[in-house]
Amino acid sequence: MNLVNFFSPAFSILNDKSKWKWGEKMISGKRGQMAIFVIVAIAIVVGVIVYFVVSGEIETTGYPSEFNDVFDYYQSCIESETRAALDLAGSQGGYVEASDYIPGSEYAPSSSHLNFLGFPVPYWYYVSGNGIIREQVPSLQEIESGIEDFVSEGLKQCDFESFFAQGFVIERGDADVNVEIREMKSIVKVSSDLSVKRGEDSASKNSHNVEINSKFGKFYSLAREIYDTQKEKALFEQYGTDVLRLYAPVDGVEIQCAPKVWSTQEVIGEIKKGLDENFRTIKFKGNYYDLKDEERKYFVIDKPVDESVNLVYSENWPTKIEVDGDDVDDTAMIAEAVGTQEGMGIMGFCYVPYHFVYDLYFPVMVQIYDLNEMFQFPVVAVVENNVPREAIVGESLIQDEENSNLCKFKTQEVEVALYDSNLNFVDGNVSYECFDQRCRLGGTVNGKARGMLPSCVNGYLHIRADGFADKKQLFSSNKEIIADVLMEREYELDIDMKNLDRGNAIVSFTRNDGKTSSVVLPGDGKVKLSEGQYDIKAYIYGNSTIRIPATTKSECMDAPRDGLLGFVGMTEEKCFDITIPETKIDYALIGGGAQSYYILESELMKGKITVTVDRFTAPSSLEKLAENFELAEAKGVGLNFHE
Repeated sequence: MNLVNFFSPAFSILNDKSKWKWGEKMISGKRGQMAIFVIVAIAIVVGVIVYFVVSGEIETTGYPSEFNDVFDYYQSCIESETRAALDLAGSQGGYVEASDYIPGSEYAPSSSHLNFLGFPVPYWYYVSGNGIIREQVPSLQEIESGIEDFVSEGLKQCDFESFFAQGFVIERGDADVNVEIREMKSIVKVSSDLSVKRGEDSASKNSHNVEINSKFGKFYSLAREIYDTQKEKALFEQYGTDVLRLYAPVDGVEIQCAPKVWSTQEVIGEIKKGLDENFRTIKFKGNYYDLKDEERKYFVIDKPVDESVNLVYSENWPTKIEVDGDDVDDTAMIAEAVGTQEGMGIMGFCYVPYHFVYDLYFPVMVQIYDLNEMFQFPVVAVVENNVPREAIVGESLIQDEENSNLCKFKTQEVEVALYDSNLNFVDGNVSYECFDQRCRLGGTVNGKARGMLPSCVNGYLHIRADGFADKKQLFSSNKEIIADVLMEREYELDIDMKNLDRGNAIVSFTRNDGKTSSVVLPGDGKVKLSEGQYDIKAYIYGNSTIRIPATTKSECMDAPRDGLLGFVGMTEEKCFDITIPETKIDYALIGGGAQSYYILESELMKGKITVTVDRFTAPSSLEKLAENFELAEAKGVGLNFHE
């Protein structure tokens, strides 16, 4: 836009003194009104100019239209990185970068993340290894912040090589990214100086705005609603208790004189199978499921939704099932007969009463999706002593940041120094985590950061520095005032894989501190690693012809009888059929392996890794697919570091 042409009428009026004199004659005696008019006109002109200047929308004239291709390409980089961040956050419960991994225990095996197809998805609700209920639900502001960091980092990789080849000289500054997630779209505003020059022509732009049509905001809001309903009503636990009583011996009596014996492992297997089959059938009330449909009523949650929602449980996920009784061990569950003992022959018959007590901790993945997008988050359902956990009603376990902000109470002065492996100072940014809240200390100057922190026991310093792996270090600010942090240099490596052929592969590197870096092949093939101990897993997936045939099973339950008999508490058994449609698995595991390996910095400096794993026969049945997964866990991973 040419502002001179746009405002020339206004300028001509302001500069033409004859018109002012004419105006004075026409409105003689009203000089005060004219002065107000002039002030308002000038304010409007200046305001419009300031708006265009500040917003960065003033276009430099006199340059070829090809310059716009550079600006448009940068816009496309912003959109691409934002979409990638939204997809990643949607698949990881709102986290662009998965939170710190906390391992489980024999008591509670779920850990803090669910391994979903090789990717760690943080639980929104889980039982920690020491038996404490924990929540880690990201706020919308935290999600936006994670996307901002992802986009800011990704824009550094925006490749202008094709423009360089055309003779363009391009300079760009650091990107300050602001993301606003709305229900049906996400708005990204990037402040970054982008200057373009070719020959005598030049142009620059410092503001780049992108709007992306996305249901992420809607899906996240619906996920929070479903989560709050589950937490307050313990819905998954109630279904889990019903599965327990349908698929396992809990209470009952058998008329026989021999002891009743069950295989403990078979019972546990049946419970897992029941959870798998039942949870995939559960739906939420909506356009396709109505509580008036009696046959489906049991499997429809009375929570209206207008999007597709799946509940998923897998028998392969970490599940705790413990059985307690008078005669129970890992091999058998035995109930002794009554009536065979000496002195009881007068009864004339024998019977076997049994009562077993179960504890169940099992994960459930909630998936909200349409044809283009998905948002998923896992929770752990808890059944103890055959009873669902108590509903959590009232205040959320998540602290209200506005009402309980520890960062407002900074009372301890501390100093943090950052070093590399050669004890040279490193500059980076430091923050402090205490009770799931994080307070910013600031950036270092000559390797040191000084500032105030809240008093906290067993908090964590979080450090981020360019070229180094993120660091988390235990620090009690209530008694420590100095922290020396050794940073580990991070290297970007090119990954390729032998035996890949026409398949796709996922290679993941999980450090002993829980940080996971993954790469999908073929594709970018780059991963950032630092020296340390890693669990390395590589899986190859290819075409499959596995079909799971349609099945129909009958479920029965006690329901009140019709009429007066039902009013007085009489029940009758009602049965209905549940049909699970045929399913085809188009993509299945055809190769892989796992390896624990300590990667040295000298190996990382070489810059490339070639990964080698065994390939398996393409599975033609579920049994063969299970065998492939067992082989993948048993086989190793070959690693060749080279330049």
